[in-house]
Amino acid sequence: MRSEDNIWTTDPATLRDVVLDTEAMQSRLEDCPALERVWILSLLGRTEEAIEEGQAYLAGATSRFRPLLVLAQSYQRQYQWHEAARLQEEALRLAHTSAREALVRHQIGRRLFDEARYKEAAAELEWAHDLYRTIGRTRLAQVSLQSLERAREVAGTLRS
Repeated sequence: MRSEDNIWTTDPATLRDVVLDTEAMQSRLEDCPALERVWILSLLGRTEEAIEEGQAYLAGATSRFRPLLVLAQSYQRQYQWHEAARLQEEALRLAHTSAREALVRHQIGRRLFDEARYKEAAAELEWAHDLYRTIGRTRLAQVSLQSLERAREVAGTLRS
């Protein structure tokens, strides 16, 4: 999956977001919303800074859903699986809609893939795909399906 302005993409092999244009990504830091700043810092490898800013943002947030997911991604990039999972589970409890639940399940699937728990990742990604498909979010369903297929592929390779 490529971003609209082609400065980042999701690597189909690792399911991780990667920066394609570091200079353009860094220039966005100057005038972006605080939550996007946390995400960008994380993508740029400045995860400690991202976590610090993300925690401060979350502490003052009136709506915790998106900040929880963005902060969880920062923890995930530092391989702090337990903390990322804790935040994702809280986000899941706050989802309240199929679209939000699908988003959280997709993120959980990507974390599990990152942890090399490929069968569990496939189960979460399948759930996300089904939710997206059911509510008519075709593009997001396709993204989840591609991630699901990759998780199944890697899980199958490990059994051989």
